[in-house]
Amino acid sequence: MISQPDFYRETAKYMVRRQLRGRDITDPKVLEVMGRVPRERFVSDELRDRAYDDQPLSIGHGQTISQPYIVALMTQVARPAPQSRALEVGAGSGYQTAILAELCKEVYSVEIIEPLAEMARERLAALGYQNVAVRCGDGYAGWPEHAPFDVIVVAAAPEEVPPPLIEQLAPGGRLVIPVGRHFQDLLLITKQADGSIDRKMVAGVRFVPMTGEAEQRRQP
Repeated sequence: MISQPDFYRETAKYMVRRQLRGRDITDPKVLEVMGRVPRERFVSDELRDRAYDDQPLSIGHGQTISQPYIVALMTQVARPAPQSRALEVGAGSGYQTAILAELCKEVYSVEIIEPLAEMARERLAALGYQNVAVRCGDGYAGWPEHAPFDVIVVAAAPEEVPPPLIEQLAPGGRLVIPVGRHFQDLLLITKQADGSIDRKMVAGVRFVPMTGEAEQRRQP
């Protein structure tokens, strides 16, 4: 009979082979980290056996842990590097945070729902991540005290790109964000050395809406 740890290792390998490498995830570092970070530690006990399913899963409070492919895609597009300082908006249970922490020097994550922020902090600490800071707050405003950021990954959808996030992007930095109401465009926003901004549509996605100031600014 297969043990539970072996079950998770095998399902993680299957996820990498079929859901990621089998599509368009080609970055070897992203593939390696996605296969190594224990996704089952970031979902509830009753959902652990489904942790590597090709779909988002509920983490409570009306929020979800993103589909593994989307986490890998956003990470690949963001191009984190060993010396990168990253900002994450929407920590959720901390899974994307852990992926970034494996690939970046520093990760600062903002989560607007206090119980989820606490959940992320506890789970990341239990796994030994020391290069991560999580705070409860409105990610629309970013985290200006630690800006500029080489990488910004946003896991909730505003209708427009929050200006503070563009302001906090370092020259050469890359912001990956879903934008729209019901179905969104996943955008890659790159800040050039002269401060100009390039935008590129990556894929159609569906994320939970960004709340806080983004919700207040949403058009009726």
